Amino acid sequence: MVASSRATRAAAPGGGESLRTVLIALAANLLIAFAKSVAAMLTGAASMLAEAAHSWADAGNEVFLFIAARRAVRPRDAPHPTGYGREAYVWSLFAAFGLFAVGAGVSVMHGVQELLSPEPAGLFGVSYAVLAVAFVLEGISFLQALRQSRRHARESSQDLHDYVMGTSDPTLRAVFFEDAAALVGLVIAFGGILLHQLTGSAIPDAIGSILVGVLLAVVAVVLIRQNRRFLVGVAVDPRVRAAALQRLLAEPEIAQITYLHIEYVGPGRVFLVAAVDLVGDIPEHVVAAQLNAIEDRLAQSPRVAWAVLTLSRPGAPALDPEHPADPLRG
Repeated sequence: MVASSRATRAAAPGGGESLRTVLIALAANLLIAFAKSVAAMLTGAASMLAEAAHSWADAGNEVFLFIAARRAVRPRDAPHPTGYGREAYVWSLFAAFGLFAVGAGVSVMHGVQELLSPEPAGLFGVSYAVLAVAFVLEGISFLQALRQSRRHARESSQDLHDYVMGTSDPTLRAVFFEDAAALVGLVIAFGGILLHQLTGSAIPDAIGSILVGVLLAVVAVVLIRQNRRFLVGVAVDPRVRAAALQRLLAEPEIAQITYLHIEYVGPGRVFLVAAVDLVGDIPEHVVAAQLNAIEDRLAQSPRVAWAVLTLSRPGAPALDPEHPADPLRG
């Protein structure tokens, strides 16, 4: 779309930066998962085992997200005219299911087992040391996702929550929520282990494991829901739509636009369909050439996967660039 448009720039987060965010998260989770697993075997703490399952699930998810980031940028071809961008949502959906099944499932099941058959725990200092290191590493990963999200949210004049929930980049959203959940989960695990040490009862530790599982389940459901929305098809933000309308009207051949449809077909990639009136009264073969030329210019933008222009129906009202029509109507 328009290179200078803040709204349009924000719609297309940098693929390279998102890939870097995923790789940082993967490295952090592998280190953390190994440390937590060793600590869980040494201490017998239920919350630590839940956290180990959480980190291994996150590490596996980052592999899916890495695949998503790489496959989604493949150029379009004849069988896939809008490109492969939606693969990002497919692989991110796999990652969310993995978080639900492995992270949440293992944590809740082990917590319930610990409630029914409590086991003694010890070496609490090991647990606290591992949790502290994990908090630092998770914090580094989260800060990378937070910096990226804040910058794009600021460019699109949105608050952070709205941007992360609505961004077309599923890898950024997944890393952001998974790292935020990891930090909260570490606090829960610390509380459960500390109460276990102070009271001598395994119940707080078991409840901590269950709470970590519930937290992961909630995050997984949120990610599944958002990926499903983008797979089904989501209209772009009204500000992006308005920027696209202004970009089209900037073409000297276009007099007015009567229909505009834009939907995301991948991270920061859109499919655009518009009905336009051209300037002047020109022969049909010239009309086709002009429409094709405009389509080619639009497709030069890295944010446009495919653009299709057609002539407006006679008498169709023009869209107002200041107040573009509701996406459901046009």
